[in-house]
Amino acid sequence: MELANIFIKSIFIDNMIFAYFLGMCSFLAVSKSVKTAIGLGAAVIFVLAITVPINYLLDVYILRSGALKWLDASYKDIDLSFLSYIMFIAVIAGMTQLVEMVVERFSPSLYSSLGIYLPLIAVNCAILGGALFMQQKDFSTITESIVFGLGSGVGWALAILALASIREKISYSNIPAPLRGLGITFILTGLMAIAFMSFMGIKL
Repeated sequence: MELANIFIKSIFIDNMIFAYFLGMCSFLAVSKSVKTAIGLGAAVIFVLAITVPINYLLDVYILRSGALKWLDASYKDIDLSFLSYIMFIAVIAGMTQLVEMVVERFSPSLYSSLGIYLPLIAVNCAILGGALFMQQKDFSTITESIVFGLGSGVGWALAILALASIREKISYSNIPAPLRGLGITFILTGLMAIAFMSFMGIKL
């Protein structure tokens, strides 16, 4: 039950886009078509689902105060938490490189469509945010961190897919000239964020 709560909350209540506005650059740029939104969304799900548990293990067994006591009792006072940002980003960059190579190998057209935004997953603040929120929430097991990472990725993918679908539909609408492009996209994002706020009333 607790795992289901974490998963649902990370998708709808603590959505990376609509609750914290993390990863907005690629969210706005790649949401012009559903095809590219699905590709980037899947990449973000994979990277978050892999990096959050890896960073959880790094935090629990290496970085936090007293984490190294499993090596020897004399290391119980060592605190390497100041290295968290560097270590987390290194893991994220490695996974992003792996995703980029896989997409380029198996879907060159998607790789071309995503352009610079695929390697930019490495500096996507939603990915780093997942690791930092994991650290802040202080999960008790790696399973909880896996579920949280997967849910956060699904939430981000759901958000970009929904926006891409709406943007494809309104491309046939008569939008006032000053609002075309990013103008109407910002308005849509704000309205969707307000809609997602209604999930905060759910008691899990």
